[in-house]
Amino acid sequence: MTITPAPMRKLKTECCELGVGPHYDARTDTAWWFDIVGKKLFEYCFSTAEEKAYALPRMASVIAEIDEQRQIIAMEDGLYIRAKSDGALTLLSSIEADNPSTRSNDGRVHPSGRLWIGTMGKNAEWQAGTIYCVDGLRVQILYRKITIPNSICFSPDGSIGYFADTAVNTVWRVRLDPASALPTHDPEPLLTGGDLPLGGHFDGSITDVDGNLWNAAWGGGSISGFTPDGTLITTIEIPAAQTSCAAFVGKDLDKLIVTSAWQGYDPAARASDLGAGFTYLIDGGFSGQLAPAFCL
Repeated sequence: MTITPAPMRKLKTECCELGVGPHYDARTDTAWWFDIVGKKLFEYCFSTAEEKAYALPRMASVIAEIDEQRQIIAMEDGLYIRAKSDGALTLLSSIEADNPSTRSNDGRVHPSGRLWIGTMGKNAEWQAGTIYCVDGLRVQILYRKITIPNSICFSPDGSIGYFADTAVNTVWRVRLDPASALPTHDPEPLLTGGDLPLGGHFDGSITDVDGNLWNAAWGGGSISGFTPDGTLITTIEIPAAQTSCAAFVGKDLDKLIVTSAWQGYDPAARASDLGAGFTYLIDGGFSGQLAPAFCL
């Protein structure tokens, strides 16, 4: 097992009950993420080290750029266009709006501009979730009976997709049509719980320019890198047990921000994990890639 020490600091930002969905806007050198349970969207400017928090009307978990003026946000009842100027939300596509027991969870934009987005039960009900592909206004079901969809990410050329079900602690790899982001083959297991050096469950993942997958281990307090064939590269410990997701940030995309959570903790657990819920910046010499924009 290779554990790599890396320069790391906790950002001076609000503590999240369930911090998720970090995203980086290179044009403004700004990171965005959510507290799902707290129904908040956070904006952090690296040049000023200032944070802004925006209250949301519903739970939300994924954000991506559309263009300089607009973002796409996945909320518990569908996808919304968010105006950067004033935060106004406009419904784009309803997703499970008729099912109040589910919400959005992990998702990511494919290099083609299509969005993969997963849903799950608000209480993690068994197999209550689904993974969808959104092509503009068209919403297409990809995989049903997913309990906690996570680790949605793609190879740089868009020919490979990854996704996990945290409940069964497995990451699958699937071949895709790079032009449509749709599967061309059945998914195959790539990683299972025993592949996490410090234990825990596979949560959010991203891929770098070489196609390596970087996963945040929920309950494992770590970020682990794996080659496209599933070989472990290294593991970086995070001072928060429930690490949830990561995003490449910085002018050279060589740093990583990592979100975390204290959801499910009783007072004793919170006292024993004082770093839980904060967001961390790792200067680990990564080779990141920019997140694609969502194509309407």
